[in-house]
Amino acid sequence: MNDSHTPVSRWSDLDRPPLDATALRRALVRPGTLWTSVDVVTETGSTNSDLALRAGAGRAEEGAVLVAEEQTAGRGRLDRRWTAPARSGLFFSVLLKPGPDVPVGRYGWLPLLTGVAVATGLARAAGVDTALKWPNDLLVTVAGEERKAGGILAERVGEDAIVVGIGLNVSLREAELPVPTAGSLALAGAASLDRDILLRAVLRSLEHWYGEWRAAGGDPALSRIQEAYAAGCATLGRTVRAQLPGDGELAGEAVAVDGDGRLVVRTADGERHPVGAGDIVHLRAAD
Repeated sequence: MNDSHTPVSRWSDLDRPPLDATALRRALVRPGTLWTSVDVVTETGSTNSDLALRAGAGRAEEGAVLVAEEQTAGRGRLDRRWTAPARSGLFFSVLLKPGPDVPVGRYGWLPLLTGVAVATGLARAAGVDTALKWPNDLLVTVAGEERKAGGILAERVGEDAIVVGIGLNVSLREAELPVPTAGSLALAGAASLDRDILLRAVLRSLEHWYGEWRAAGGDPALSRIQEAYAAGCATLGRTVRAQLPGDGELAGEAVAVDGDGRLVVRTADGERHPVGAGDIVHLRAAD
């Protein structure tokens, strides 16, 4: 037990070793692969913001990966804050440039594609099932309850680039959770909490799915992204409430994800409504 007068180093948690940037580069940055650089920083405000600045200044190529051991101003959708203790998760951004063969109208599939890649990578490396809540939340099961363990945020940079940020709680303990509905891989009983292994698995999975999608010209059906997303989406088949931009609201059953990546909600009158943006709440039967 620490004496009350003994300072506790922020690096003293032996369960949370730092990432090995050299080993990550050796494993991921190779000729003919997507990843062109891997940088690990001790702390930053937001990896998305930092990588977007690098890209805008011409200091980052496609396939650049920026990882932070700690984010102090991480952002989710709708400018929500994302914070966690140092080295307790994976907080990183990647720079993608789909190129002229992918219509800009299909860029909206990138966060959904990333969700599929994260879930696939974690299944292999951590032995944990990660479900996808439309459009960008990563869910794990803790004590029989769905909890949010991560999220994805994609942002356009200039004319031809997208920065995709991923935040994932890895070793967070119950007492460290920001809200009771949050979760982590540790609480979900993951077989591995080694962040080096998990990051490599997720990035290799992302390279695979992104390559399939780009080779198909961004077509979600041809690349099988639409099928894979639907198979892993916990929102489909559920009764949901969609909180729409402008204070609108829609309730019904989530029945599909269409070719544009929109969630299709069937209301009580049988009408089908595609939802392209909004907050989705999974409702229980009693709700």
